Amino acid sequence: MSKKRIVTTGIGVIAPNGIGKEQFWTALKEGRSGIKPINRFDTSEFKCKLGGEINNFKPTDFLGLKGLKSLDRTARLLCSAAKLAIEDAKLTINYKNTDDIGVCTGTTLSSLWNFAEFEKGAIKEGPLFTDAALFPGTVVNAASSQVSIRFNIQGFNTTISTGYTSSLDALKYAVDFIKLGRIKAVLVGAVESFALINFIGFYRLGFFAGIKGEELSCPFDKRRNGIILGEGAAVIVIEDEEYAKRRKANIYAEIKGIGNCFDAYKMGKYNPEADGLRESMKKAVRDSGLRITDIDYISASANSVPEQDRLETKAIKDVFGKFAFNIPVSSIKSMIGEPFSAGGLLQIAASIGSIVNNFIPPTINYKVKDNDCDLDYVVNKSRIARINNVLINNFGPGGSNASSIISRYQ
Repeated sequence: MSKKRIVTTGIGVIAPNGIGKEQFWTALKEGRSGIKPINRFDTSEFKCKLGGEINNFKPTDFLGLKGLKSLDRTARLLCSAAKLAIEDAKLTINYKNTDDIGVCTGTTLSSLWNFAEFEKGAIKEGPLFTDAALFPGTVVNAASSQVSIRFNIQGFNTTISTGYTSSLDALKYAVDFIKLGRIKAVLVGAVESFALINFIGFYRLGFFAGIKGEELSCPFDKRRNGIILGEGAAVIVIEDEEYAKRRKANIYAEIKGIGNCFDAYKMGKYNPEADGLRESMKKAVRDSGLRITDIDYISASANSVPEQDRLETKAIKDVFGKFAFNIPVSSIKSMIGEPFSAGGLLQIAASIGSIVNNFIPPTINYKVKDNDCDLDYVVNKSRIARINNVLINNFGPGGSNASSIISRYQ
């Protein structure tokens, strides 16, 4: 595969604590949470009432009225983030270059609402009287396809659905396509949206904070007892460096390295040795050509699940040895909740902000030390620092692990 350099030139973010990259970065710097009481559906029958919900989102601000009825909430979030990213990258898409641009989206749960509503209609009204308009949205690639349709992007369109690591896996897929010379630029997207069916699934599995303790997202804190579900969409434009230079694009950062590993342990269970996460970090460092001492900050996958945060701490110490104690580690999920497939790309967007604006987002809600989590977690307040290289982690129960390194563009 070629040694082409891959750079980021556009960022679009719709997050619980900020819409647009500037709002998002400011909220992270100020340690401002987007977790709040859920309004999208009734939570009165549940112990858990909070979520990383986006409740000031007006899709007409980004997409206008035309064609909006055919888009469900997931597609509206993703298409709006794509519009922001395209505008930010100053990327003109026309018949001359549409085949040089692709879309690759990480998402997993986004079609569940449509599927549930379609199935409910089939049972309640009978198969001949279901709402046919719901059917196209029952497939997992629907939201990604809508991006290509709306912005006339014809290079390729792919959806990656690997659970927690979907968006970093989508990034790797897109980077490989560019390095193989098959495409010049890709809109890499990620999206998950709130729906009652998603909420019930996580709730019934006992994953939520508040079922057995305080309803709080507090990664690495001894009080942590589960996730608070989040939603969001992020799109970044990545390009072959030469293509970006040719069109005089503003370059935010470089995608330096990516590693992933499926450790095939048990469905819905964590590997107690965190072998896959350790391997994905090693692969990302190796792919980047950097040394472990070059990493200035680690954007953690930690989501307030007791086992997850402990295992990530262990894996970081296994990979970085004595240097682990010198590297700041923080989790933005303390402020946005666990957005599942969208987590990795929201972390990428946040980390680009760290590089551009010289700060490390805090891990908020931290009060009680856990002896198993003994690294520098940048607690409660952001930190001013020059950041050149960020390692981003994503993993969860079930075997998927992914890591990426983004760097200041030199």
